[in-house]
Amino acid sequence: MPTRDATSLTARLIDLLDRPIRPIDRRRAAMHWLDWVGCVAAGARSPVVTAIAQYASPLPPIESSGAGVGERPGSRGVSHQALLGPATDGFHELLLDAGPANIEEMDDMHREAILHPGPVIVPTLAALIRRKPYSIAEVLDALLCGYEVMIRIGRGVGPEHYRYWHTTATAGAFGAAAAAARLLGLDRQQTLWALGNAGTQAAGLWQVRLEPVMSKQLHTAHAAWAGLQSAALARGGFTGPSRILEGELGFLAALCRSGADPQRIVCDEPDWLVHQTSFKPWPACRHTHAVIDAVLALRAREGDSELAFEACRVATFADAVAICDCPAPRTRTEAKFSLQYCVAAAARFGELSPEHFDEAVVSDPAMQAAAARVSLHADAELSADYPRHYGASVTLRTAASGTITHAERDSLGDPERPMSDRAIRTKAHRSMLYGGVSPERIAEVLEAASVLGDVGASDAVFPEVLVAPLMGAG
Repeated sequence: MPTRDATSLTARLIDLLDRPIRPIDRRRAAMHWLDWVGCVAAGARSPVVTAIAQYASPLPPIESSGAGVGERPGSRGVSHQALLGPATDGFHELLLDAGPANIEEMDDMHREAILHPGPVIVPTLAALIRRKPYSIAEVLDALLCGYEVMIRIGRGVGPEHYRYWHTTATAGAFGAAAAAARLLGLDRQQTLWALGNAGTQAAGLWQVRLEPVMSKQLHTAHAAWAGLQSAALARGGFTGPSRILEGELGFLAALCRSGADPQRIVCDEPDWLVHQTSFKPWPACRHTHAVIDAVLALRAREGDSELAFEACRVATFADAVAICDCPAPRTRTEAKFSLQYCVAAAARFGELSPEHFDEAVVSDPAMQAAAARVSLHADAELSADYPRHYGASVTLRTAASGTITHAERDSLGDPERPMSDRAIRTKAHRSMLYGGVSPERIAEVLEAASVLGDVGASDAVFPEVLVAPLMGAG
């Protein structure tokens, strides 16, 4: 049997997962699980989910003929039917869990890695939990490992990778493999194989952002599927490359044009990186959040009522301007990636909810006119601070107060400006309501999530209500 290469980046990364796990780490992991539940529920109303629900496997179940494919009746060969067992479609299941989770753009995020762990890692684990009971501690520990690997690799690829590749998808395959490997109890050698085979399947091109398509939701599902299947294969002895990250034909060489920093993948950290992962209070691209926060601060300063402005100047980091410059959005998705619309919406409504991005609101002539009064500027200092900080400054000219300005270096939900557990629970509650979940089911979910953080309950079976598919359908 091949021996484990202890010097490879992947092997060193796996060794880092041996650090102690404290109750505070599991409590934080529990909040990210609840956040995923809310995000799935909110996204369940989308046409994307309607399309996913129509999915049918291109391969129908194998008909039993008494002989395997390509073998003669009576031969000693083992048929595909015998090997595969009853036909199931786990990929469709992952599509239903991973696809809706980022539709409303409220999924958790790591800033420096520029990725969203929840929509990849949690569906991977949910798929396993539905088939076998695991303890709360086992599941949350696996989540911590998945987040850790995904974030570390996301940091290592550098921001240039993000120009072409959806890092949630590419680094996500590794994270899903690590999470599944931990929950399945794989040893170090098997885990190395799992990450190697997940890495060779890493994909997800950003062309999907330039066209009005649904492909982004496929990225999270594919990453979860690639990681889960790689771990399952490794458990059976299916080998994978040990140097998939740093090899001359490996991940970093192929997918990172410049700026990759392998040391960021394996450097020492004082804590699990889940604690550096941000929650997103507003249903829009994270690049808009500091701008939204600044408008909300100005609104509060002016009496916390609708803030009418004659002109607005937004200064922010260059990537935010490149990705979110959309002065006249026409659709829900375009509005979520429009700094101009987010200024107009926050000034009018205050704290933003998914319904503020409904197309009837987006197309309102008053909203369109307000968005047209917003100008954008890429600020050199804020750009140099990115991606460690996603800062912005907003200057409004109003009839009542003249010129007013507010700046934010970080967004609400970042480690520097954390959301409380209560705020995260409130966000999940509102998201589930928007998704059509019954009040009774919401109460069950919130009660089950509160148990996850109870140290005394860590040996209890992970609650079934938190792994139900498509919460919004409940």
